[in-house]
Amino acid sequence: MKIENIFIGFSLADALGVPVEFKSRETLSQDPVINMRSYGTYGQPAGTWSDDSSLAFCLADSLCDGYNLKDIATKFVKWKLADNWTPHGQVFDIGNQTRSAIYQLFNLLEKQDYDSLKLLKYDQDERTNGNGSLMRILPLLFYIKGKPIKEQFKFVWEISALTHPHIRSAIACLIYLKFAEFVYEGLSLKIAYTKMKKVIKTFFKESYISDKEVALFDRILVNDIYKLDEDEIYSDGYVLHTLEASLWCLLNTDSYLKSVLKAINLGEDTDTTATVVGGIAGMYYGLEEVPKEWINQLAKLEDIKELSQRFEKII
Repeated sequence: MKIENIFIGFSLADALGVPVEFKSRETLSQDPVINMRSYGTYGQPAGTWSDDSSLAFCLADSLCDGYNLKDIATKFVKWKLADNWTPHGQVFDIGNQTRSAIYQLFNLLEKQDYDSLKLLKYDQDERTNGNGSLMRILPLLFYIKGKPIKEQFKFVWEISALTHPHIRSAIACLIYLKFAEFVYEGLSLKIAYTKMKKVIKTFFKESYISDKEVALFDRILVNDIYKLDEDEIYSDGYVLHTLEASLWCLLNTDSYLKSVLKAINLGEDTDTTATVVGGIAGMYYGLEEVPKEWINQLAKLEDIKELSQRFEKII
């Protein structure tokens, strides 16, 4: 049941955020999201999730048969080119970096150059640090949990690099997954956050990661991100901002709905911030408080439940 709570948790949050994506914080303060909306930014019916959930489902679907980078890449390509794991049979929302990366994956697969999939992380263009790998990374937790952190990072970076190769994106994913791992083990959010900070700082000291990159995460790892005021939290599509905003929302609320709606009402990249929050919130709180009609409106609900049941068997 916990996996179902996670998968519905992030896709429902995604669907709540989709209709107001790109709206400003000021606009949403005048008309905050408090229930499931329809249409809006993309003209989609209520319960429609975005590429965030689609790619997370693709990853989870692949991991049901073990860790296979070629298969994960293939499922990402099938999502874009064959509408696999789309809510209504078409891709309606995709970031520029993800789009170009998917076509790169297509070309590598066409040439059967599978070895190059593991080399993508050496493309260190800082402009690739959107939040497109963070938004879909949560299913990987259940393959890497319990492994030594250096081994975890190897897998995290490989998966992140399929679309977002820069080490900054991989670090953001690792921080998020380490926090999620401790939450999954039963720690409270605040204790999981404190433990994650300690573990990640030790990892930095023992790894060859530049001081420049390490310093970028100081607001999370040196300070307490949840103590910042809302006007110090940014909610655009930059991976570091999405990670900060997501942790801030989770650590400043006490329920699934409060955390997800807070994420959405920060504005801008509403669906992605909510998705990153929603998976962990669903894991931690469950979904009992969520109106049943919201869940019943969720696109492909039965498919999500079926995937949850298959995925449960691997953990």
